[in-house]
Amino acid sequence: MIKRKNELKVVTQKEFLGGKGTLQLTHFLEREDAYDSGRLFALSVLTPGSSIGYHTHTGDGETYFILKGRALVNDDGEEAVLEAGDVLITKNGSSHSIENIGDTDLEYIALILFDK
Repeated sequence: MIKRKNELKVVTQKEFLGGKGTLQLTHFLEREDAYDSGRLFALSVLTPGSSIGYHTHTGDGETYFILKGRALVNDDGEEAVLEAGDVLITKNGSSHSIENIGDTDLEYIALILFDK
């Protein structure tokens, strides 16, 4: 199956999970295409100053791969700055948040897989 970029589902959310500003998700896979292994595989874009609020993963884990920009992440209570090429892995039962602290859009791949 080939999906052209104009066929991908794009969702824009404001103040996602108690965060600030705007998050845009471009979904590479729909849930039914993920073979029950996960619920999100997408390009995430946070505009400058935008964030996803601190939240806990239950029954799944999430990985961020930073493509562009600067992110302030909270990884189970520890803050760190991530840049292009860095990865954040949040396992089942752990918590995290992410904020764009740069002057340009923060772009990263987000993957959420179920903990089976």
